[in-house]
Amino acid sequence: MIIVMKRAATTQEISSVVARVESLGFHVHLSQGEERTIIGVIGDERPVDRTLFELMDGVEKNVPIRQPFPLASRDFKKENTVIAVNGTRIGGSKVAIMAGPCAVESREQILETAHAVKEAGATILRGGAYKPRTSPYSFQGLGLKGLELLAEARQATGLAIVTEVMAPEAVPLVSQYADILQLGARNMQNYALLHAVGEAQKPVLLKRGMMSTLEELLMSAEYILSHGNYRVMLCERGIRTFEKYTRNTLDINAVPVLQSLSHLPVIVDPSHGTGKWEFVSAVAKAAVAAGADGLIIEVHPHPDVAMSDGAQSLKPEKFAQLMRELWPIAEAVGRSL
Repeated sequence: MIIVMKRAATTQEISSVVARVESLGFHVHLSQGEERTIIGVIGDERPVDRTLFELMDGVEKNVPIRQPFPLASRDFKKENTVIAVNGTRIGGSKVAIMAGPCAVESREQILETAHAVKEAGATILRGGAYKPRTSPYSFQGLGLKGLELLAEARQATGLAIVTEVMAPEAVPLVSQYADILQLGARNMQNYALLHAVGEAQKPVLLKRGMMSTLEELLMSAEYILSHGNYRVMLCERGIRTFEKYTRNTLDINAVPVLQSLSHLPVIVDPSHGTGKWEFVSAVAKAAVAAGADGLIIEVHPHPDVAMSDGAQSLKPEKFAQLMRELWPIAEAVGRSL
């Protein structure tokens, strides 16, 4: 349930409602907009007696939440969430562009890529310091050294950093270096990790599991939001189907559907969605046309020798061309880059 306070509700009236909610054993989540304060009543599946709040001073109305993911839902917050990261606003009028290699491989590689994607118009650098791989014999990332190289690239270019964190115990360390914590598809339902990034109070990029429904994605986001960390981005990165000509099947439906259900920004990953560089540009354009709030794209200066995901990585010149081609599409749907 959500309790909508009147425009003129005082701080004391809001505090009284919060105290009443907590006395009943429920948790409170406040959404304080410019005009109204909304109090989310969050807890287990026990019914809430709405009449307990109807006559309290300052209360305008209370409304049941229709979705099992109350904090992520449009019922809790009608306006879009906008997440500010190092000068970039994700979820606003501009389409946020995150770009960089799948994995940090060397100082030369990450700095060359960072300068190239910034020149092309990206504002956030992606790069994996820790890599979850299908095979235990594949390159697993540079670890702490990779984080240090990402920090050096940020200092050299001014780009914000998004990088993956794979375990709860790694969250404090990765948080020291990253501006955005990424949870990969394999960890979408790693509940201990969801709790840990929620407690970290840093922006989170939550990728949809390769066999997960949109509701499951939103329920995973709810774990993070339940800690009061509302800076969560939902990422559609393709799901596993019977199709064999692409790595995954990118669900373009996810963009408008998630935006109808949730106030959280929606990011699309056309690199993992296709698995083949020659299809990345077309799918990226489709995502922007569908209304995506951002893209996360793999870029590598020498994809033929990349230590992971070279087949789906754009060369810097192809990425720059894509950025030029995205401008008119973004403008056609009322956005900019």
